[in-house]
Amino acid sequence: MFIVLLRFSQNMARAPEFMQAHNDWIRQGLEDGVFLVVGSLQPKLGGAVLAHGASLADLQARVDADPFVAEKVVSAEILEITPAKTDPRLAFLLTPAA
Repeated sequence: MFIVLLRFSQNMARAPEFMQAHNDWIRQGLEDGVFLVVGSLQPKLGGAVLAHGASLADLQARVDADPFVAEKVVSAEILEITPAKTDPRLAFLLTPAA
């Protein structure tokens, strides 16, 4: 399981220019079942993604393909978490990534 932090960076002002492509990237991650939760970091610091079901290499490639990352609108940090215990509703997170 991973948390991806997408913090606004040097080209933050260009965010509107790439917003549609970034939203398409998010939609694809959700459709592929890799992104479980996507949201904003407050107050207006960027975004975060909870990801599961991908290897670190695959997730890194996916993150690198985000137009916000490619255009330096955000800087990306991937944090890997090895879940040990969960609420029963999240037990699927205990399954190793693909």
